[in-house]
Amino acid sequence: MDKKRKFSKKALRDFDLIDAAIARNDQSAFAELMATYKNSIYFTILKMIRDPDDAEDLTIEAFSKAFNKLDKFKKDYTFSTWLFRIATNNTIDFIRKKRLKTTSLNTSFTDDSGKNIDIDVKDLDKTPGEEAIHKQKIMLVRKFVSKLPEKYENLIKYRYFDELSYNEIAEKTQAPLGTIKAQLFRARELLFEILKDKKSQI
Repeated sequence: MDKKRKFSKKALRDFDLIDAAIARNDQSAFAELMATYKNSIYFTILKMIRDPDDAEDLTIEAFSKAFNKLDKFKKDYTFSTWLFRIATNNTIDFIRKKRLKTTSLNTSFTDDSGKNIDIDVKDLDKTPGEEAIHKQKIMLVRKFVSKLPEKYENLIKYRYFDELSYNEIAEKTQAPLGTIKAQLFRARELLFEILKDKKSQI
């Protein structure tokens, strides 16, 4: 009981959703977690890299990575703290690979307990991350992408299965780059709408 008093109702709700997601592979639980934190994760990442397209991609990657490791989550701290660390560490890794010029990485956010959490900028796991991230993307795509219209489903698959750049997708589909960016943006929005619908059915 003492432990429960440390957490807000929202944090305790997250714990229930995590239990359901792990025990029953409850898709509505995954959907509610994603719908709850999607915007805050996206805007945190956008502050770090200032590129909306990459921020959208990295948001999906963050949830994919978190969901893939959900059974390793410990309830010693809030899910939001754990998720934000995954998202920001993944973004820092992206920044290092791309050698982007960014704003300061000394970013912080407030968790459910009202505590300021500083982003940890230490090195990430040095396992061959490329393959792991690819598998995590595939996991998320398999869960939700089949519900998209075929045009958008194909675009998401090119981006997440095949890991093609926007230019490569434009070349493959023989469509203008601007069209591809707009359609990928719409595809991601539809994906999140599917998740919101799942949340509303709970």
